[in-house]
Amino acid sequence: NHTRLSEFMLVGFQSQPGSRVLLSALFCTMYVVTVLGNACMVLVIRRDCSLHTPMYFFLENLAALDICYSSVIAPRAALALLLGRRSISYAGCASQMFFFSLFGTTEAFFLAVMAYDRFTAVCNPLLYQVIMSRRLCVLMVMGSYLSGCINCTIQTGFTFSLSFCGRREINHFFCEVAAVIHAACSDTLVNELVMLAVCGSIIVGTALVVFISYGYIIITITRMPSAESRHKAFSTCSSHMMTICLFFGTVFFMYAQPGAASSPSKSNTIAICYTIVIPMLNPFIYTLRNREVKGSLKKQFKR
Repeated sequence: NHTRLSEFMLVGFQSQPGSRVLLSALFCTMYVVTVLGNACMVLVIRRDCSLHTPMYFFLENLAALDICYSSVIAPRAALALLLGRRSISYAGCASQMFFFSLFGTTEAFFLAVMAYDRFTAVCNPLLYQVIMSRRLCVLMVMGSYLSGCINCTIQTGFTFSLSFCGRREINHFFCEVAAVIHAACSDTLVNELVMLAVCGSIIVGTALVVFISYGYIIITITRMPSAESRHKAFSTCSSHMMTICLFFGTVFFMYAQPGAASSPSKSNTIAICYTIVIPMLNPFIYTLRNREVKGSLKKQFKR
């Protein structure tokens, strides 16, 4: 089938060569900052024994995941903008969509798992070490990746079962699910319903875990007797709350509402936010608002 061997054209950014070079440089800069920032987080947590706790175990895995997540999108987008070559093979587009869906879904589950971890730490501090055992933490991480694998297999399989003909232009800067569906020349109703049902259930399900966990956390914090205890508990959770608001806010707008696939040309800015900007900001959010990480960084830099 000649369609399966053909190339797609990514036309998400229509701009002058000079603007493309600047945008490519911006993408490269953000990607380098993302890799360095998250790699630094992984190294700091691994080298400091005092940070070998469930919270930092999840944070270490989140940092490693953000490197992979950004690496799927940013380098190729920067190269395409710089060289002006917007074509991507059928296999390349499918693999990019597969890994983008895998890491994006896994990140959503990671944030839900981290919310449960904070709920246990604040609401059940005496049983925290018993409940959040090493075995349970590893199982939660593995379960998050397994959920990501299931979603990306469904999304990629359903999307590339469609027929693509004509110019095969994808109105995006990478092979995002909704944009590829929009480029198909066959009926896409089933695909849109599947995307809405699967992505919507993942987003709503993980968001519910987050909201319920933080609901109990807020109630527990308000009942704490001393202002110092309340401040300590809030500072422990505030960085995670910021990340949750950024990630779920943008992803909900993209995937958990009807018509997400009908206007992919309007989603480029939002996609840049959750694929490149948020992974870049996460290390700074968790570092600048975390005394333990800042203290560990200072000690390791002195060494």
